[in-house]
Amino acid sequence: MRKFEMEHRVGYAETDAMAIVHHSNYIRWFEMGRNYMLRAIGYPYSEMERIGLWMPVTGVSCDYKSPSVFDEEVIICCWVEKLKGASVYLAYEVRSKETDETKVTGKSSHGFTDPDLVPLRLKKTFPEVYEKLEKAAKA
Repeated sequence: MRKFEMEHRVGYAETDAMAIVHHSNYIRWFEMGRNYMLRAIGYPYSEMERIGLWMPVTGVSCDYKSPSVFDEEVIICCWVEKLKGASVYLAYEVRSKETDETKVTGKSSHGFTDPDLVPLRLKKTFPEVYEKLEKAAKA
């Protein structure tokens, strides 16, 4: 599988009173990583919406390993763990750019739908998108 990596510097507004990243921000970072991956494979989410393809979240989990802090540079990784006909399962890892220490790991699951949230078989309805996700999963 191909891992898509982007850099992010922790902003002050992402931290809490303990000066560490608030736990909810990691889910936002997963979304940032997911959008980065989609852009990298040639289908940014804006293009998917334009063609009538949505990818709603059906589940998300996050395992916290070590806190991130203000102004720290982190690497957000996202990759396709499993691709099915009407869904995709993604995995994530956030690690320190400086030490390579894992901060969090996580997963998200997504369905493929039209704008009315009617489920779609991706391979049949949007074969070009399916092919790019499949290639990312196998690379």
